[in-house]
Amino acid sequence: MEFFSALTDDHRAFVARQPVFFVATAAEGARINLSPKGMDSFRVLDAKTVAYLDVGGSGNETNAHLAANGRITIMFCAFDQPALIFRIYGKGRAVLPQDDGWAELYAQFTHLPGTRQIFVIDVDEVQTSCGWGVPFMTLERERPTLSKYHAAHAGTERLAKWAGRTRSIDGLPVRVATVLPDEKTSA
Repeated sequence: MEFFSALTDDHRAFVARQPVFFVATAAEGARINLSPKGMDSFRVLDAKTVAYLDVGGSGNETNAHLAANGRITIMFCAFDQPALIFRIYGKGRAVLPQDDGWAELYAQFTHLPGTRQIFVIDVDEVQTSCGWGVPFMTLERERPTLSKYHAAHAGTERLAKWAGRTRSIDGLPVRVATVLPDEKTSA
């Protein structure tokens, strides 16, 4: 096991090859949230800053937890050779389409239907470990279901749905998008 204060070029290359990552957050008095992510939604912005584009799903726990205490862990693991588990520990925040800086940040990502926010993480520490217990697996393809769902529903429907989801499953406040991503970037 090794610890680093920032991402190296080798770390960046490893992250760029991974089709899936995991996000973990927890707030005082709330359950731990652990979510898998894919869809080419992760970016290394610099050696001390990473971000991922969040597409609306069933909940918004990460938003609530980061508003409460900012703590977040991102984990990647190699399903091929060489074996490796790679964790990023940091403090994160949600950037929503109505926020200053949205357009510049959003430009770093492939625009996906249903985008509701981008989580930006200031890296405190990076850890690598062996990963020898992780099985070999291959990516067949991304699931198109979530993108198809969001593409079939008007943005105004999404905004209305999100407007009614101002609390996490544990009752913590959630800040929601009030404009659509492309409305903000084209203004």
